[in-house]
Amino acid sequence: MAKYLLLKHYRSTGKPAEVVPEIPMDDWSADEVDAHMQYMNDFADRLEKSGEFVDGQALSMAGAWVRHDGEGKPPVTDGPFAETKDLIAGWMIIDVETWDRAVELAGELSAAPGKDGKPIHEWLEVRPFLGVDAPTIAD
Repeated sequence: MAKYLLLKHYRSTGKPAEVVPEIPMDDWSADEVDAHMQYMNDFADRLEKSGEFVDGQALSMAGAWVRHDGEGKPPVTDGPFAETKDLIAGWMIIDVETWDRAVELAGELSAAPGKDGKPIHEWLEVRPFLGVDAPTIAD
């Protein structure tokens, strides 16, 4: 078994060109957000039963950059960096037999419902944990 991180993104910036128009979650109804979250929970429950789920979390928009800057209080800033709080909505760690299985599950997760209950066709980033062999994607 090998562990992979599935990263869910808020925006298309830096991702391949979208095939489906992106409708921000801020423009969804409460019922649409609930349906999306239920899909995510059901997906995680199914993977937990198969032994492929490790952990997953949705992330808050709050956050800051912090670094060690010598003695005293470390500097904290809200920019001007490209911030993950603006990009990463959440993550899931899976433990699966193959890269192909990780890609298959990411594709399924991409079909979570969004506005009007339609699949959002969200791009997910699939990242193997260090030491896991995964094919190099040329495209």
